[in-house]
Amino acid sequence: MSANGNTKVSGQGPDHVAIIMDGNGRWATQRGRPRLFGHHAGAARVREIVAVCPDLGVKYLTVFGFSTENWKRTQSEVSGLMSLFRAYIQKETRGLVKNNVKVRFIGDRIRLDPKLVALMDDLETATDHCDGTNLTVALNYGGRDEVARATKRLAKDVAIGELDPESIDEETLPRYLDTYVLPDPDLVIRTSGEARVSNFLLWQSAYAEYEFVDTLWPDFSAAEFTLLTQGFQLRKRNYGAVAE
Repeated sequence: MSANGNTKVSGQGPDHVAIIMDGNGRWATQRGRPRLFGHHAGAARVREIVAVCPDLGVKYLTVFGFSTENWKRTQSEVSGLMSLFRAYIQKETRGLVKNNVKVRFIGDRIRLDPKLVALMDDLETATDHCDGTNLTVALNYGGRDEVARATKRLAKDVAIGELDPESIDEETLPRYLDTYVLPDPDLVIRTSGEARVSNFLLWQSAYAEYEFVDTLWPDFSAAEFTLLTQGFQLRKRNYGAVAE
């Protein structure tokens, strides 16, 4: 059984893949270009990966776009990323609707520019009817921050009598997370050769399989993504039990 009660049949591909898209800056630096050049190349790569999800049976794709820790970067890089997010939404909306991709954003929107938040809201509304690939983009997202915000919402429900504290168990908190409408990820991929989870989907990935690959994100191809999803089928997931 999985953390959310679902059984993963051996030989089945992942329903939900989450990706830590790392290496844009290094990719650009290797080419003598500014870091934002790498971020633009990385944004184009997202489109290619989303496009192959239906053929691979991947129903849910979650990508890590901007973390709560990324505000520590230079002001010029942060401003450039925010401009890139706005431009990406404006450019990709029509294609996402055409390709039946449902888009959601997770993360704390309070610190984001209101113009960007309005575009995010518009994109979610425009794709709400889509029932193909579910693309979730994490912006100003951190796993610890998400759990803290969820706990605050849970505590408020306890305070007003909507929730009995004695009834709280590990199935309760997920209903307050940003990802409450999503299944837990089956496979988490991190590019660029770094082997750490970087505060991404901490609660949701408790039973996920991980793949750490050396490829920098702008070079991460649909072919490599396909191989990783196929390799997932060979893994045995026992969720703490002993395989028969």
